[in-house]
Amino acid sequence: MPPISEIALVGAGGCLGAISRFLVQHWAPFHQEKALYTIAVNLTGCLAIGILWALLTHLHAPAWLHRLLIAGFLGGYTTFSSFSLETLTLLHAGRPLAALLYLLTSLLGGLLLCYLGLTLTTRLLAP
Repeated sequence: MPPISEIALVGAGGCLGAISRFLVQHWAPFHQEKALYTIAVNLTGCLAIGILWALLTHLHAPAWLHRLLIAGFLGGYTTFSSFSLETLTLLHAGRPLAALLYLLTSLLGGLLLCYLGLTLTTRLLAP
């Protein structure tokens, strides 16, 4: 069992991440189409995790910062479970092409942005 201090850091970061996700959901461009907000959150989260991982590794940041920002904040901010449900909802609504586009955009876009965030930040920090 991890120490209570690590659990508290993940919880605090997760709380802030969930609140951030909620605010993005209610931002005007996304309030009509839930799938768009989920894509925006997941893609920006993937970019952020690549950048943060590179920065924290380069700076030899303490483990507590990883817990707070990556496991906590980004864990609370991104939402894979909602992504899965929304894919199935699109399929059940008879929109298989929209479901496929949503799936591919989220997965491939997320992988690409995570890679770009990690690679570009690592290059910028290289001596």
